[in-house]
Amino acid sequence: MCIAIPGRVMELSEGRAKVDFNGNVVDVNTGLVEPEVGQYVLVHAGCAIEVMEYDKAQELMELFTELEELQ
Repeated sequence: MCIAIPGRVMELSEGRAKVDFNGNVVDVNTGLVEPEVGQYVLVHAGCAIEVMEYDKAQELMELFTELEELQ
């Protein structure tokens, strides 16, 4: 099963973004969305698929943290 994970856009450059996932910065394709630096994006398989509101991104990140703690 694959899931999409929210991350914060740190830098943009020609259809790509550096996205921070709790300290792990990853290069992400932004061809499907138009994020701005500081916004949160939902990322699946290396592609940003949605620009998210901060509250929704925070809620998802908290859920993932809770799931990790249960393991």
